[in-house]
Amino acid sequence: MTHLPREKEERRPASPSVFPEDSAAIDRRAFLARVGAGAAALSIPGGALSLPPPAGPDSPENLRTSRLRKRRAEALHYRVRMAKRAQRRNFPLVSLENNGEEEDFPTRIANYSKGLPHDALGEVDPAAYDALLAAVRSGEPSLFDAVPLAGTRKLTSPQAGLAFDLEGPDSHSLALRPAPRIDGPENSSEMAELYWMALARDVPFGAYASDPTIGSACADLSGFSDFRGPKVGGQVTAETLFRGSAPGDSVGPYLSQFLLEDIPYGALIIPHRIRTLLPGLDHLTSYGAWLDVQNGARPTGDAFDATPRYIRNLRDLAQYVHVDALYEAYLNACLILLGRNAPLDPGLPPVSSPNQIGFAEFGGPHLLSLVTEVATRALKAVWCQKWLVHRRLRPEEFGGRVHQHLTGAAQYPIHGEILRSAALSAVFAAHGSYLLPQAYPDGCPTHPAYGAGHATVAGACVTILKAFFDESFVLPDPVVPSADGTSLLPFSGPPLTVGNELDKLAANIAFGRNAAGIHWRTDYSESVRLGEEVAIGILEEQKEAHNQPFAVTLTRFDGSRVAI
Repeated sequence: MTHLPREKEERRPASPSVFPEDSAAIDRRAFLARVGAGAAALSIPGGALSLPPPAGPDSPENLRTSRLRKRRAEALHYRVRMAKRAQRRNFPLVSLENNGEEEDFPTRIANYSKGLPHDALGEVDPAAYDALLAAVRSGEPSLFDAVPLAGTRKLTSPQAGLAFDLEGPDSHSLALRPAPRIDGPENSSEMAELYWMALARDVPFGAYASDPTIGSACADLSGFSDFRGPKVGGQVTAETLFRGSAPGDSVGPYLSQFLLEDIPYGALIIPHRIRTLLPGLDHLTSYGAWLDVQNGARPTGDAFDATPRYIRNLRDLAQYVHVDALYEAYLNACLILLGRNAPLDPGLPPVSSPNQIGFAEFGGPHLLSLVTEVATRALKAVWCQKWLVHRRLRPEEFGGRVHQHLTGAAQYPIHGEILRSAALSAVFAAHGSYLLPQAYPDGCPTHPAYGAGHATVAGACVTILKAFFDESFVLPDPVVPSADGTSLLPFSGPPLTVGNELDKLAANIAFGRNAAGIHWRTDYSESVRLGEEVAIGILEEQKEAHNQPFAVTLTRFDGSRVAI
């Protein structure tokens, strides 16, 4: 059980009596009474000003005031109802539990510590980690600034999980299951998948069926006792490799159509070609470079291709999610769907109304703002999990433990299946170490792995899109990238629906981070569901804010249906 920050002194809201119901509307008679009886006639040059008689109870002015008072009371009532709903959502209190590694391994070898001081083995300085724990457990802002750092890289938003938000579930009312442990088989299988992703970064998606590295990855991962990726007949195949677990993730080509189609951005048409990295360029494969980065160094070394390309392999996908705005892919998907006049969910008012269309609500402006706004709520929820609960180490850090263990420099309680993986001998043959090759020179960000910010935002934004659009709509004219990524080719295969391609989009973005070497499979699978809960909570609250009734139905990432 993790320690939660202490409760701060309750801030009591101002009593409603301080702000009476009619204070917002200026009542002229009351105003004149406050001025005083002497204002019955105002002296002005040239004579006195006669005031009109008081308005009657049914006058237009009093009717307007009455409507304003009623509206004001209704707005207050709505806010109170939503606050009470949020309170009910918090009870019974969620048990925020981690996997116990922090207590079981006192040297913190199984927890995130990048940026803090480390010894020659890459193990964190105990006093520095204790300072981090003291800050997390107290919630005192000054203690976060007192955490010792080894280099120039700062910790990323460690207090975000302590913030409140005015819409959707509170971050402390949501939970992720405990992360897989380094001494368990699930963690072993996830690390093997990441080694294989690093080895396969430059393999075009269209070549998976025939590529020998892909074949080796499928055979190796099929032998793990607790690999939870999708399979066919109990085996990992080229069609299921490196894919997500939602129902639509294994339908059609690897890459979602929403990462390939041109984006209608107002009067602009934006091709989906991106600036990619040169092939074969991996980082932090020497122990000295790896240790420097654990101690907060900021290396450089990206080398870019001069030709913009469509995303055609894992290296391209990893670069896309290195520089994207976190909601970028879903904003683009929304623009693509709006540009195609994709049908809305049948439960939205504009669909059933005989004479109304959506705009300010249930239309483009409403949806475009909501699909981006939900991201900040999702980030607060997952940052609570990262810093306040789990503090899971990054794959980059665990790669250091694997390297030290296999080279005999240290002995760690690592589950044996990963140590026997064929991926390790392939990585050692390519780089001379057992470190996990990173796609970025600086490796992972300076915040813990579990859950994943990209994946949580993906879950939230995709859920909004699935609520607004008809998931069964089949996207016309699907495409796939050419092997060199310079063009798009027609795709011939099963129908690609909006719902399936949105699920795939969320998986693509999350697995792009995995392909970079900075996240685990469970960082994806659990975090998209966390974001989904955030979005559903916001939709439930927004439903009662509209004058028109609506009821939408969407497919969760586990394949079940939920009505809002």
